[in-house]
This record gives sequence, structure tokens and C-alpha cells, in this order.
Amino acid sequence: MTEQQPAPENPEGDEPIKQRKNGLYPAVSDELAENMKTGWADTELRDLQPVEQAPHTARRRAELSARFPGERLVIPAGNLKTRSNDTEYSFRASTEYVYLTGDQTEDGVLVLEPTGAEGHRATIYLLPRSNRENGEFWLDGQGELWVGRRHSLTEAEQLLGLPAKDVRELADALRAATGPVRAVRGHDAGIEEALADKVTAERDEELRVFISEQRLVKDAFEIGELQKAVDSTVRGFEDVVKVLDKAEATSERYIEGTFFLRARVEGNDIGYGSICAAGPHATTLHWVRNDGAVRSGELLLLDAGVETHSLYTADVTRTLPINGTYTDLQRKIYDAVYEAQEAGIAAVTPGAKYRDFHDAAQRVLAEKLVEWGLVEGPVERVLELGLQRRWTLHGTGHMLGLDVHDCAVARTETYVDGVLEPGMVLTVEPGLYFQADDTTVPEEYRGIGVRIEDDILVTEDGNRNLSAALPRTSADVEAWMASLKG
Repeated sequence: MTEQQPAPENPEGDEPIKQRKNGLYPAVSDELAENMKTGWADTELRDLQPVEQAPHTARRRAELSARFPGERLVIPAGNLKTRSNDTEYSFRASTEYVYLTGDQTEDGVLVLEPTGAEGHRATIYLLPRSNRENGEFWLDGQGELWVGRRHSLTEAEQLLGLPAKDVRELADALRAATGPVRAVRGHDAGIEEALADKVTAERDEELRVFISEQRLVKDAFEIGELQKAVDSTVRGFEDVVKVLDKAEATSERYIEGTFFLRARVEGNDIGYGSICAAGPHATTLHWVRNDGAVRSGELLLLDAGVETHSLYTADVTRTLPINGTYTDLQRKIYDAVYEAQEAGIAAVTPGAKYRDFHDAAQRVLAEKLVEWGLVEGPVERVLELGLQRRWTLHGTGHMLGLDVHDCAVARTETYVDGVLEPGMVLTVEPGLYFQADDTTVPEEYRGIGVRIEDDILVTEDGNRNLSAALPRTSADVEAWMASLKG
């Protein structure tokens, strides 16, 4: 990785460009500074078409405007975060900002200015192209010769369907603003400082909650993006099955890297840390260390999702026999989880309570645990006391969208105590987990973990399994793996 070189102390009267302490060049000569200002072709992009989600983001902003008339609304994308010294983590814009703009640019801010008792004027504030007069474009660590070209404000306006202004002028404008203001917190400390005397935590939280609840029902664009994410994820699972022999020779990291390659080739990234849990690691719900052995005869619990370029993510889990064939006990446990998932999916219908699919799946698992003699019945007693949770551990699903656990700050009455509507997308993912040190179960159960997870769209007359292309029954999984291994 190359090192940024120092700039003139105060080029063209602007703020000094930050210099690296141990750069090889002590200064920039006047001749070089002048030379770097000229000889560059015009690269402005013209006649750009709006991004696909532009009409959807406009509608979402209109809904937001109607909810908070007469108030200034400020939604930041966020800033780069330092990973180590002068290197940064890959940037991921805030969900609220992406949902309302379609943009993914660091330091961006969406501002809705009230135009009276009703209505708002939306403006997106962005960094313009790097300055070529003061040397920023080649001397600053975030200059375009270092990190790549960014859109001009005019280009951004064409792409996003929004007026665009220089974000470097926004903090001062916000400090001078009057009237009620709400902001999404936690992403841009500079914007929050500028608004410190104008906002309250309670009012800001109401804004965040409303945007979260807006996302409960997906529009056609979002459903299409989620299907893309799932389709790429299915191909990623196929990739993994084809290289299980290489994973056995190395570790779970080979599985992680294999799926990541698919995510980066077909999408933006993985939507969350891939869980590549082999053997007893499958009993750890969020096993993301992925540094364990992959052994024939054991199970691999793979929970992974591709994130599209528009940042919508899949979330799918399959529990696979590493050698291609389940043992009798593995099959018994797997089939029980499959039966529970079938009951859960069947309960996903418009008008049903959100909790219904969870209750349906948990009932099946409780029945199996009683049947196997692992917990004392009757089943109603087990469910009333939650005794099955020793082995089922987690809820049976969650909303899915721009966040893998989408709409997380929605009110309880509209989410887990709410009712399913067409356009909602959720996961159904029951599991059974027998910890390696659990002495309450027979020894042969210990270290076995099974989860099956699919992404389910609520439709007008029932549901659609977006991830149905991945086999689910134990027999179909074995046949699918055999076909991929040739």
C-alpha cells in the first residue's frame, strides 16, 4: 500500500492538507504544484439516468415529510471509521440514508427543509469532486488519485433526482438554522455537534423509529433486490459444497473465503459475518471466528448472505453433512428442525400475528424433545415454562431488508406484536443445539447443532419462499450435494 506524500503548507489559501509524518518527500515545489493543476481532460459525465430506486426514494421521502410537517429532518450517511492508524474500514452508509436517497457516499447528508406548514424541500449534501487548484486531488489521503473519482454535484443530482450541495457548508448552515429539528444519530459526530442545542434524544428517536417502521413493508424494487441477493447466495452455497474437500484439508476459513468470493463478485459484500460452523461449533449461534477443523462425518452449519450493490441482504442457513450423508441421529435431528420450519412457514400469511410462525415452530420442537425423552412433558407445560429454549435458544425469525435484522427499532406493537402484511420479508429459522458439555442429553447428541433458514415474502394469498432453490429436506440435501460433487 503506497504512502501519501506531503502537500504545500497552505496551498491557494485553503486549509493545509494533512501531511504524513514520515513521507519521503519533504515538500512540493512550486513548479510541481503548478504542473499538477493543468493538463487534465474534462471527465464530467453527462446525460446520466436516475438510479433505479429514485422513484421509490422520492415516495419514501414524501411519506417522511407528511409525518413531520414543519420540521427540519437531517439524515447522515456517516463517516469513514479508522481500522488502524491511517487505514479505514470499508464504508457502509447508514441504512436510513440509503433508504431515503439511494446514495452510499461517505459524509453525505440528506436534509429535508420545511417549506411551510406542510411539505419539505429535500437536498442532498455531498463532497464535490476533489479540488485540482489546491492539490487536494493528489495530495490528500481522500483525494481522487488516492481513493478514486467521486461524482460531481451535478452528476449526483441527475442520478439521485435531488438538488445537491457541498456538504462542507452544511454544519455552519445547521448551526444558524431556526425552528424544530430532528436528526438520525450515531453516524456523524460533526453534524450532531452542529445540532447539539436544537435536538432532543426523544424527538430524534421518534424519527429513527418512523423510518424503521417505513421499511416493514417492502416495495417492488426492494423485493427484486432481495431476490437477487438470495439467488447469489444460493450460488454461494453451491460453491461451498464443491470445495468441502479443500475445507477438510484446511479449516472453516476456506468455506468463509469461498462464499465471500461469490458475494464480492456478484454483490457488494456479505450482508453480515458468515457463520461457517463445523462440528460442535454449530451449537454456537453466531460462530464467526471460522477457524475450526472441518471433519468428515460431522455437520456444517452455514449461515450466510450476499449483499447486493444496493445493500439489500439475503440470510440463509443450511446444515450439511460434510461427507454428503447424514448419520441416523443427525437425520433425526435435522428432520425435526425441518418439520418445525415447515410449520413456521405455513403460519406466514397476511393477517396472521407476527408471533404465529415462531409459536408454530417452537411447538413442533417441544413435541420432539418430549418424544425423545429429553424434557418432561406434557408439551403445553414445556411451552408455558419455555423449557425447550435450553436447546432452541433463539427466536424463529426476523425482518429482512437493508439490515439483516431489519426494522430493529420499530415499536414492539408494530413488529413482534404486529400483524403480517403483503410485502413483508422475514426469515424462518428454527434450530436445535445440543452443546458439547450438556450432560442432560445422551452423549451422542452432544456437539450437534442444526438450523434451517429461508427468506419468506408475505404475499396477498400466503407466502413465497425466496430461497426455495436451495434444497431443504434431508434426502434432497444429500442428492443435491452428490450432484454438485459429481
